[in-house]
Order: sequence, then structure tokens, then C-alpha cells
Amino acid sequence: MTLSMGVHVGQQNTTMLDLIELWQRLDTTVDWISVWDHLYEAPPAGGTTPHFEAVATLGALASVTSRARLGCLVFCVPYRNPALLAKSIIAIDHLSGGRFEPGFGAGWHEPEFRAHGYDFDPIDVRFDQLTEGLEIISGMLSDAPTTTFRGDYWHVDEVTCVPGPIDGPIRLWTGGRGPTRTPDNAARYCSGWNVPYVGPAEYRRLNDRLDAACEAIGRDPATLERSVNLAFHIGADDATATAERQRIVDQWGPEMAERVTEGALTGTPDQAIERIAEYRDAGADLVNIALRFPVDGDALEAYLTDVVPAARRL
Repeated sequence: MTLSMGVHVGQQNTTMLDLIELWQRLDTTVDWISVWDHLYEAPPAGGTTPHFEAVATLGALASVTSRARLGCLVFCVPYRNPALLAKSIIAIDHLSGGRFEPGFGAGWHEPEFRAHGYDFDPIDVRFDQLTEGLEIISGMLSDAPTTTFRGDYWHVDEVTCVPGPIDGPIRLWTGGRGPTRTPDNAARYCSGWNVPYVGPAEYRRLNDRLDAACEAIGRDPATLERSVNLAFHIGADDATATAERQRIVDQWGPEMAERVTEGALTGTPDQAIERIAEYRDAGADLVNIALRFPVDGDALEAYLTDVVPAARRL
């Protein structure tokens, strides 16, 4: 199977017009475009960086693109009633012509939880909310006429979802590197799984856990798509690539810089292709670069023009 190539765009420190311009450029080249679901910037800076909410942003993304699959990596389920979120997803699905594949997670950004009036519950509670939310959302986005569910945190009573998906059941994703509940949720509810910023060896280990979770419920592991998000730190040529590596060392220090770049693309376009091949060998079906504004335009163009076509031929 041909390796799919995507871009995960953090919708912060920019304008909506600049986002649209970037999305439309990406839509001509890559297979996947996604955004995240944060209410404050990441990494945290006290809510001081301009930032756009995910559902409205995804409506804009769906409206100005026509080709790439679209995702959210990932919706924070504790932020929204799952039944309401399912209705929002349907609207984005119709706007996109069936290209939207939403992802779901338990959330981690404590400052934005508390600033916006959400309790930052222990991780086991947030995962309970996530699993219950997936039960409701997967039912509402299927072809079932109604969905009924009563849990500890969410409930629906013969809820309908009309109109339904525009082109059959919507593919759902989940994300993260948790050892048990993330693989279980992926195997039971989802068509895809994503993890950010891990090296190829760790990615292979996490993939093995997903395989085991699928096999435990009698699911063919090959039916679960696997993706990875990688920080984008390449340079268009040797000089800019070297300067970018040095910038990371200066910012983080030598030891931490090595950890920061473990789950990143660094170096020249040729070196990026070699690194992507390692993820393909570790089980990736989709490789995304994670972009943050301001974007190095020369590096991005080199990536889209040289790296993406070569990676698809791996």
C-alpha cells in the first residue's frame, strides 16, 4: 500500500486567511490535513497566543478544500457533550463531501481546562468520559436509526442523527501512547490511530500493542490504519538544515535537543525521506508533519515538492 502523507496544522499564532492559504496549498499535494482541539495555545503560554476553536475551524477547512482527507487530532471529549459533537461532525462531513475523519482523546492541557471552567479530572476519569463518548458517537455516526446509552458521565435516549453521514459510516480515530485503554479504544471503536513525536523504535512497540488489542477481540489488525505526527525541523538545503539543528540545541540544550528531535524530521529533504522510511518500516500507513506558525516557506516547499512524492514511492 502506498504511504499516505499529511500535514497537521496547529491553528495558533496566525490569521484565518493565512490558514486558508496554507490549507489550499496543501490540498493540491498531500493526502491528509488535520487540526487540533485546543482552547489555548500549545505548548502552554497562559492563553496569550491567538488561537482558533476546532469545530468552527474545521468547517472553514472543509469549505475551502476539495481533495485531502480531513481530520481532528484529536477532539477533547470532556469539552463537549458527545451527542452534540456528533451533530457537529455530521455538518463537517457534509461540508467536506465525506472527507472528514475525526479523532478523539481524553485531553491533557490542564491550563485551558481550568481557565474555561472545566474540571481537570484524573486521567482515569477522563478516559472513562472518552470511552463513553466513543460509544455514543460511534452509534450516532453509524447507520443505526437511534442510539441509547447511559453511563456514569454521558447518556442519550433514543437519539436520532438526521441527516446521517453523507457517504456511509464515518471513520473514527483515536490518539496517544497509553498502554492499555488507548489500544482498546482504537480496536473497539476506530478505523485509525495516531501518535505524536515518538521515534521509530517506540512507534513499532506501540504498533505491537495495537495488534494485540485487535487480536484480543478478533479483529484483523490490518484493518486499523496507523499514523504518526512528526515535528517539522528540516531545512531546504544543508546550510539551513544545520542552522535549524543548532537553533534547537541553543533552545533546549544538547541532551534535551536529542529528545525533542527523536520524534521529528530534521536535516535536509534527502535525510527526511530516509527517516520517513524508518516509520514506514515500523508500521506507519500515514506520516504527518506537524506545522506551527510562522512556517519556513522554503523548507515547506522543499518538503511538498521533493519529499512527499519520494516518500510515496517508498
